[in-house]
Amino acid sequence: MDQRKYVFSTSETIRYRFPTHVNDLVMNRSEAETSEVFIVVLEPGEAVNLHIHNDLEQIFYMIQGTGVLRIGEDGSQQFPVKPGDVMRIPPHTLHSVLCDGKEPIVYLSIDCFMAGRPEAEPTWDAHVRVECAENGWDFDKVKLQK
Repeated sequence: MDQRKYVFSTSETIRYRFPTHVNDLVMNRSEAETSEVFIVVLEPGEAVNLHIHNDLEQIFYMIQGTGVLRIGEDGSQQFPVKPGDVMRIPPHTLHSVLCDGKEPIVYLSIDCFMAGRPEAEPTWDAHVRVECAENGWDFDKVKLQK
């Protein structure tokens, strides 16, 4: 029998509380060949750090709140976003999302790897450990069970 999982619940996630935002892991990269899915939550005033992915393209679907998608080296290209909007982040693109409203932003993030699952970071936890090391964050404080 085929043991692959085809349906993933957005109410059964693992929470990662970074100092800048929350990621609720829906589908681990280890459960797919070329993708992963998580929900991002930004409280008012919070922003995901300006960063770049050279190995993937991202698609964000805004569920709740209002914010600004910032693109470019200094984040000077700015695009307002609201529920129902879809944002596309091509590979090699510096980007950040800022919650500029009075309520939290919630958006679904779909990462699509260009060359398949990264060998150096084959699981979400492996990826988060690298992010924590690069930013001086404590992995054990970031990863929470929801």
